[in-house]
Amino acid sequence: MNVTPLVQPTPGPAPRTGGLVLAAGAGSRMGHRPKCLLQLNGVSLLERQLQALTLAGVSPIGVVLGHHAERILQDGAVARWAAQPVLNPQPDDGHVSSLRTGLRALPPDLDVVLVALADQPLIDAPAVLALLQAFAQRPADTQLLQPIVKGLPGNPVVFSGAVVAQILAGSNEMGARQWMQAHPEAVYRWETPHSLFRLDVDNESDRLAVEQLTGQSLSWPHDLNLSTSDKHEQHRH
Repeated sequence: MNVTPLVQPTPGPAPRTGGLVLAAGAGSRMGHRPKCLLQLNGVSLLERQLQALTLAGVSPIGVVLGHHAERILQDGAVARWAAQPVLNPQPDDGHVSSLRTGLRALPPDLDVVLVALADQPLIDAPAVLALLQAFAQRPADTQLLQPIVKGLPGNPVVFSGAVVAQILAGSNEMGARQWMQAHPEAVYRWETPHSLFRLDVDNESDRLAVEQLTGQSLSWPHDLNLSTSDKHEQHRH
């Protein structure tokens, strides 16, 4: 019987784990609004992510901003959780551009990096801790963990400092997905039954689905509520 060796916990200090939250998107399918400011039961998705990472011991945390950066910073969650805002000057270049910008801003001596999306409403501290524990106990020849739900890839992903260095040493088109394609043998596909690792909010139907799933409201802050803005506009005319 072949038994895959696991990484053995080493005595001494815990691995230094940093985090990135990618929040640079335009929100083009949501009325060009910052999805991370949607509020689940009154708390923004960005605040929930930063709380989850912080309570799980992830530090430092960078928040990669691009479109809507000023409005997101105005919300205050980045400052409240002592996260570092990192501006991607070319957010339209996509996730790879934001990931590389964020990784460059993190300290180079991190042992582990967790990369989260800003629009995942149900990621909490226990979910982050489960990811980090699974990464700590990963097969010995793997360097990157991706949660897999019913055969489908999820987020956040977790990888070693060595992977950070390899991504940044690559071309501008090299991100986590491209690294996984180049090193499939070093990817730990962590099977989990928890659908929260697959759940994000890309459009209005996703927003309604989250409300139905949780029984809680997932709504825009007042100034980003288009129906409210439209009413104000009509009233002015």
